[in-house]
Amino acid sequence: MTVRLIKHAPPVAHDRVVLDYDQRLMRRKLLTSDGGRSFLVDLASVTNLDDYWGFEADGMTIEIIPAPEAVLVITGDLTRLAWHVGNRHTPCQILPDRLVIREDHVLERMLLGLGAAIRRENLPFRPEGGAYGHGRTMGHSHGGDDGVAPPHQTPKPEEFGWHHHGDGKLHFHAPRPPKGAR
Repeated sequence: MTVRLIKHAPPVAHDRVVLDYDQRLMRRKLLTSDGGRSFLVDLASVTNLDDYWGFEADGMTIEIIPAPEAVLVITGDLTRLAWHVGNRHTPCQILPDRLVIREDHVLERMLLGLGAAIRRENLPFRPEGGAYGHGRTMGHSHGGDDGVAPPHQTPKPEEFGWHHHGDGKLHFHAPRPPKGAR
């Protein structure tokens, strides 16, 4: 069975597959739809399925539905709270009157300390995409359709503190606190 991703809803959805946030990032996986159809997704590279409506397989369309999962719904000074969540590189759904993150007791404690009001819910989680509009915050391209990006759109790893040690691998070291600081 040949499976391809489709971006826009077709006139008819024949079936659906319900996937949580982690499951919606895949390259190769055997999925089973709600209707009991099994199909193999075999993509060229790891792909964020949030960017797609669903699959087409042998003339049938299968919609991708985000599964409900344990989240924290955050209200309060959203600008300040969003900055702190983003500073921790945590996926976050940003809505006009609230932020939504996956349940995390460490972040929950931090946000409560910053004055947030938090309630636990079980909802589909659809966080913002990466800074360059390409899905998740890692493994995205900054290029056009030809894969070549203009120089002003391609940040160099060194601009973010990444560097080589001569082994061909990128490394990052967190900044050290000044001497005498605790």
